[in-house]
Amino acid sequence: MGRILSSKRNGTGKGLLFEVELDYEEATLLKGHYDSVHMFTERIADFATNISSRGKNSVTKYFLIPRSLRKDVDYTYPVNCQKIETNEKIIFIYVVDKTMPCSSITCRTN
Repeated sequence: MGRILSSKRNGTGKGLLFEVELDYEEATLLKGHYDSVHMFTERIADFATNISSRGKNSVTKYFLIPRSLRKDVDYTYPVNCQKIETNEKIIFIYVVDKTMPCSSITCRTN
């Protein structure tokens, strides 16, 4: 987990420049990708949701999207997932690509 050490307006005045401190293990999760980085905090995860179980012995699990967030989600686009694990929590991040609809080649349908 990291923290913001300082912030200031950038030269154009249209953004902010953050100085960030991360644990070494978390920094390695970026795998050298330092562009297109999103910052978030679990403290503002304010939509309650559930996990649904299906199948024999409930072995299949689904993360449910809260109704209030489903409005503009197109379920024909590919989805990728990332898992971040801390000592106290597991954080799942799902990314829906809104620019590329699924085809039979790029997406699995079950």
